[in-house]
Amino acid sequence: MDIRQLKDNIRSFSLEDGDLGSQGYKRVLLQLFGFTGHGKSSFINSCMYVLEEGENFIEYAEARETLEGYTMIRNAYPLTDQITIVDNRGCSKLNDFERAEVYAQLGNCIPIGQKVDWEKNYSAMMEAIENSELEPNFTDFLVPIFVYRATKMINEMEEVKTFMENCVKMTGIVPIIVIAFKTKGDYLEVEKQFRLMGAETVIAIENYTTESKIKTLGRTTDILMVIDSALRNVRFHLEQPRNPRRERIERKKFMYNYIHQIHLHQEREKHEKEKSEREKEKKKQEEERKGICTLL
Repeated sequence: MDIRQLKDNIRSFSLEDGDLGSQGYKRVLLQLFGFTGHGKSSFINSCMYVLEEGENFIEYAEARETLEGYTMIRNAYPLTDQITIVDNRGCSKLNDFERAEVYAQLGNCIPIGQKVDWEKNYSAMMEAIENSELEPNFTDFLVPIFVYRATKMINEMEEVKTFMENCVKMTGIVPIIVIAFKTKGDYLEVEKQFRLMGAETVIAIENYTTESKIKTLGRTTDILMVIDSALRNVRFHLEQPRNPRRERIERKKFMYNYIHQIHLHQEREKHEKEKSEREKEKKKQEEERKGICTLL
């Protein structure tokens, strides 16, 4: 498929195209996730750039090519009238509640435009989920996209694999994998790792930037292919009967159960720690008594 066809497919995409129509969806939400500094914001800028004519590159999403990351707010960027791409907050290393926040973003439990704070306890996380029901969003068709830079081997394989599996549970879609910084690392090895974790679509790209904005056939095609792959997923799933309201309820159930399991895990760890400290204190006291007896 050439660039013109890819652009036409994206620009003309409509949720009403299938035999069953939109089934209540109003927008496709391309949900970007990944670790901090792996190129999510740059990918958004690249998507906007390849769909526009000319060489006028605009940095819509502020990007930094560092591992510290920059995005703190869930920002959305319309690609067409029916397709929006979302820059979700990334993580450097996830703890339990940070993982829950990632899934809360994926499930639209955190409104677009809102700052994403890493909640640190059960009550705060549950309150955030409840507050999301004040203005429930069930009309977005969610497509997860995971961005990972080719310059890093995957050290968090179990963590990433679990994320991919939970994406399927929440959206029904296996995340599309975007390997960024294609020319700066061994992207073939990274792709192999993702394939072994169950990835179905893996596309390596080189983002456009203010310093590197001359459009080329290969770079433009790769970026357009990511969007096109997401839309093919949407078309496939809209061939089956769906219920957006029911799906949101199921995502909410997933979040409640996930947060509850985190809470139970932390309570067990707390109990084990307290038990260990009591045993250490008891042993210390016994040794002190033995020492006194020896002196006597």
